[in-house]
Amino acid sequence: MTILYRDATPADGPVLAGIARATFIETFGHLYALDDLNAFLSDYTDAAYAAELAQPDVVVRFAELAPGVPIGFCKVSALKLPAPAPLPGAMELRQLYIFKPWQGLGIADVLTQWAKDTARAEGAPELWLSVFTENPRARRFYARHGFAEIAPYHFMVGTKADEDILCRATL
Repeated sequence: MTILYRDATPADGPVLAGIARATFIETFGHLYALDDLNAFLSDYTDAAYAAELAQPDVVVRFAELAPGVPIGFCKVSALKLPAPAPLPGAMELRQLYIFKPWQGLGIADVLTQWAKDTARAEGAPELWLSVFTENPRARRFYARHGFAEIAPYHFMVGTKADEDILCRATL
């Protein structure tokens, strides 16, 4: 199976919003009350993602089965997380999601390497992310890619605070 990779443009806002909502629900939807999930997803609008893609410090790469058929994505941006003592110019891997049928095929490896290469090309000395504490597969994956677990972080989904971990990879 050949996977295609391409960078998103602001015109991809609806595509990104759709895949972001769908993969979040697929991965975490069962953890939340419907009101909390709806409140969280209300920010995942087509217009919000189009505006985000128009920002110069946000880049997204899609993994596609065929042109226009995304199965995953990765987003890198300026650091927004409350990282403890980040180095100047640090960046963030903000989202990395792949639909379940295509997990375990190396797509996440390709996208993570792209994220690190992208941050490095921007002169970032380190790349931060947050990962859900109760997602051992993701925690092992990020550790394998050089991310060290640094500090706890509360990730809000509606009124529910999830316990995440802030992780850092030195570039």
